[in-house]
Parts: sequence; C-alpha cells; structure tokens
Amino acid sequence: MPITQEFFERNVETVARALIGVKLMVMGVGGTIVETEAYDVDDPASHSFGRRTARNATMFGPVGHAHIYRIYGLHWCLNFVCGEPGSAVLIRAIEPLYGLEAMMERRGTAIAKGLCSGPGRLCQALGVDGSLNGASLFAPPFALADPSAPVSLEIGTRIGISKASDTAWRFGASGSPFLSKPFDGGRRSVR
Repeated sequence: MPITQEFFERNVETVARALIGVKLMVMGVGGTIVETEAYDVDDPASHSFGRRTARNATMFGPVGHAHIYRIYGLHWCLNFVCGEPGSAVLIRAIEPLYGLEAMMERRGTAIAKGLCSGPGRLCQALGVDGSLNGASLFAPPFALADPSAPVSLEIGTRIGISKASDTAWRFGASGSPFLSKPFDGGRRSVR
C-alpha cells in the first residue's frame, strides 16, 4: 500500500520510527529502509536550527517532500520533510532489493552489503542528487510503500554529528546487516 501525505504530518520522531521497513524506490531502484535519524527545528544538530535559510528552506514545507543537501562538499543526503516546520528524517540506509545492477554500477562495487549503508552511499546508489531537492515523495521519481510486516527496531544515539549527539533519535531494523553502523547497546522496540 502506498504511503500518503498524512504519514508525514506527524512529529519527526514518530515518522523516523515508522519509516523503518518502508519500501523506497527512486526511478525504479531501491529497497527497504533499515536506518533513519530524526532532526527538528529545536535541535542544534539540525540544518534548520536557528533560522530558515536558502540551504534549509525545503525543511519548512511542504510536508512529504525531499530535502537534499551535500555534506563535506562530496556526498548527497536524502531527508523526508515532516509535519513540524523545520523537521526532517535523514534516510541513513536501505536494504538494496530492486535495480541492483544499476546500484552496483553507480557505486562501482558488486558487494550488496555496502551499496546503501550510509547516507552518501545510499544517494549515489539510488541516483539522488540536488536536482531532486524539494521533489514530492508521492510522484516519480519517488515511490514509497508500507512495510508488509511488523518491524523490530533498535534505538540509539545519532552518529556523525558533534552537537546533540546524545539524542536517541537514530532508528534501525534489528539485526539488519545493511545498517551504516551497528547499534551499541541501544533499546529495542517493535513497531
């Protein structure tokens, strides 16, 4: 079943949890989301913290659109805009399932485990770049579908940030070999 706009009209932590197990496709290539992180306007680690700028404008709406930015001048990062202005979920990793040949060619590797484990790798494998910033998640090239079964989650602190790194807003599919980094002593939950 496709995901609707109402799915994203909730708070960012709820959406970040609910995205684990969702199928993500970009131009027919993709897989199952296995890792996310939440960021909101009151979060010092968020791009929207402090004020709205040209770089973070897509985080302020509309809901259910892509917020894509480049980090370190090298890697693209894909985020989904949520219901609270200035909030978005970073898609950290997917289990690659569809269009493996295209992903392997884009990434220059034949090892499925590392194709989409990390935001930069994921964007490279899916062909996501700044040209999709602000695009609707409900129209091509994007497609999203509900998980087919309940998912066991691991919850832990976010990684790769220096501010608010103790906030437990990182979510992952328990036991997935496709995570960008294993969870160290995180909590478990079922969604």
